[in-house]
Amino acid sequence: MTIMEVGLLLVLVLFALLGSGVWVAISLLGVALVAMWGFSSAPTGLALGTSLWGSVSSWSLAPLPLFVWMGEILFRSRLSEDMYAGLAPWLRRLPGRLLHVNVLGCGVFAAVSGSSAATAATVGRMSIPELRRRGYDERMIIGTLAGSGTLGLLIPPSIILIVYGVSAELSIARLFVAGILPGLLLVLMFMGYIAAWSLLNPRHTPPADPAMPFMQRLRASARLIPVILLIAGVIGSIYAGVATPTEAAAIGVAGALILSGLTGGLTWESFRDGLMGATRTACMIVFILAGAAFLTTAMGYTGIPRELAAWIAAMNLSPAALLAALTVFFVVLGCFLDGISVVVLTTSVILPMVQAAGIDPLWFGIFLVIVVEMSQITPPVGFNLFVLQGLTGKNIFRIAAASLPFFLVLLLAVVIITVFPELATWLPQQMGR
Repeated sequence: MTIMEVGLLLVLVLFALLGSGVWVAISLLGVALVAMWGFSSAPTGLALGTSLWGSVSSWSLAPLPLFVWMGEILFRSRLSEDMYAGLAPWLRRLPGRLLHVNVLGCGVFAAVSGSSAATAATVGRMSIPELRRRGYDERMIIGTLAGSGTLGLLIPPSIILIVYGVSAELSIARLFVAGILPGLLLVLMFMGYIAAWSLLNPRHTPPADPAMPFMQRLRASARLIPVILLIAGVIGSIYAGVATPTEAAAIGVAGALILSGLTGGLTWESFRDGLMGATRTACMIVFILAGAAFLTTAMGYTGIPRELAAWIAAMNLSPAALLAALTVFFVVLGCFLDGISVVVLTTSVILPMVQAAGIDPLWFGIFLVIVVEMSQITPPVGFNLFVLQGLTGKNIFRIAAASLPFFLVLLLAVVIITVFPELATWLPQQMGR
């Protein structure tokens, strides 16, 4: 068999395993074993042990469970109520009014959670009943939550940026800082779309709430101060160089516990549930990383990545054409796999050809995360769609249709950061000075 035929066979084996409901990590291990046993003479046991241990013993992975735990703690606190109470009074005059709370609320929670699903679920639980009660358009309620929930993948501390950094052997701190400006850009673009839609459809926007005195609005906003301080402590310590990502994650966990205790949300039960939830999520991610690491090793022995890179190089694609092809590839792959699996499964194969095309791997990480964000709201395996289906009870394709405009906004963001790569690279460059 030729190398390309072997690659096609392994892809079919992978999709057969995934389609039969086998766990992603087990599927990756299974495909790797088929590759090693059938198409390589290397010692399988030695390669398996070395790659598994190397993938899970990396110090770069240390912040991951801590950031997941921080999100779990805040997920069970009164953070969502405080966000709504603090943001809503200031948005009554904006076109779209309280729909902007979904965007800003997801942006704030993304900065302390790092998880797309947790962001959509937390803000959605709080805002969906309230916005329905006030008469807001159902499609826009769902669409704003689906789109804005993806901010949890990009705004640091992002779990998926940690995974990419480990896979690509890049600085986690620089990746976090690189995600700040693109994350803020997406927040502004989502809010801009909501405002434009509201101006074009004034009948679908309920009347504004009665005016609230300025001092009363300030008092309501004071409930946001602890969250803002927590975000500043985590991201600021990394940007200033006073703390590594692991130390910043520990600061975040300590701050989240204090914040949860002060707001009355910290009980023995919530502490235990948060710790167990973080353990399950972190173990799932590390298991997938381990499976992907062995698959990467197996692919190296078969020679498929080298042949694939040579094949794409022979096509003489420009960097722009390569990025366009990769965008389609990642969105299609995201229809069948979750974002973390997409990143760990493809990074080792894609990164060499990206670097050969002269593309900055740091910038490519931000590009990749935004494209993976798009896949979070595409059926049939868009995680945010499943979260919103559970919250609203609506058909998943109806939720996907409501999410389509925000998918297009994300696509526009990909174009913008491609045309203006400094949006992702400028802040990391300032760290080096």
